Amino acid sequence: MGPDRAQIAARLAAERLVILGGFAVDPAEPGLPPGSRAILLIGPQEPGFWPHFRQSPEWGDGQPDPMDRWSRRVLDRIAAGIGAMALFPFGGPPWHPFFDWALRTGRIAQSPIRLLVHAEQGLMVSFRGALALPMATELPEPMRSPCLDCADRPCRAACPVGALAGGAYDLAACHGHLARPEGADCLGGGCLARRACPVSHRYARLPEQSAYHMGQFHR
Repeated sequence: MGPDRAQIAARLAAERLVILGGFAVDPAEPGLPPGSRAILLIGPQEPGFWPHFRQSPEWGDGQPDPMDRWSRRVLDRIAAGIGAMALFPFGGPPWHPFFDWALRTGRIAQSPIRLLVHAEQGLMVSFRGALALPMATELPEPMRSPCLDCADRPCRAACPVGALAGGAYDLAACHGHLARPEGADCLGGGCLARRACPVSHRYARLPEQSAYHMGQFHR
């Protein structure tokens, strides 16, 4: 019998990470480590994640993809300590279906602009990895999508070039905007559509972290 959810959460909290949701799986489910019984999705815990990460050796060593390398080192170590396996949204192909996994948790929904939304993190929700547990564990309770109570839905009109307005993500329009001077606000402070979400306003993600991710996305 492995550690319970509270013990796992404590190990994650030491690295400023948090369980965003989870779901039970059949041990024979394809695409997962054999014998898996539960999947926990892991993301940054705010406030405090960005300063913590910036103290890491990966941030200071000058090598590419410091956050992905930090995530792999930290979550592989935590997974080994509880007899689990860490899975990541990077490093493919093959790619793990984190979008579908997020919806299976019942705590993360698809927003009106098709990006994932979390009741506590809004459109700023992101994943550093997942833990595949070989034992059943208590799972976080489902949460109501904040979009159901959002009458104005400002995310739909926030993108200056309408990259999220057509039912699919217009990647070319987004990158084109970021490459122009008028895209400096998105590039330096984070996606305007994500920032428009009322729940995102209450989530303590620093603009510097959003700028880092936008830079990685647009490089």
